[in-house]
Amino acid sequence: MATFKTLRDTTPRDRARALRREDTEAEARLWNALRARRLGGWRWRRQVPKGPFIVDFLCVEAGLVVELDGGQHSEQVAYDARRTAYLEGG
Repeated sequence: MATFKTLRDTTPRDRARALRREDTEAEARLWNALRARRLGGWRWRRQVPKGPFIVDFLCVEAGLVVELDGGQHSEQVAYDARRTAYLEGG
């Protein structure tokens, strides 16, 4: 019998890997500018699990998270507020 995986069945790490394979044009452009320490020598990571969320870009050294929110986020105001509060430590 075949097993089927859904997004709920995957771990945050698996979901982050899938998101890295399916990046948007904006994410690809920003990643090209950030990768390989091209921006001020900072080391950036993309699509990183951070608690219950997956952040688009993370620089641990600077303690900085960058989220690229497209039009789909206009419908997710409450989710975005929870994510922001969690990431800000509040």
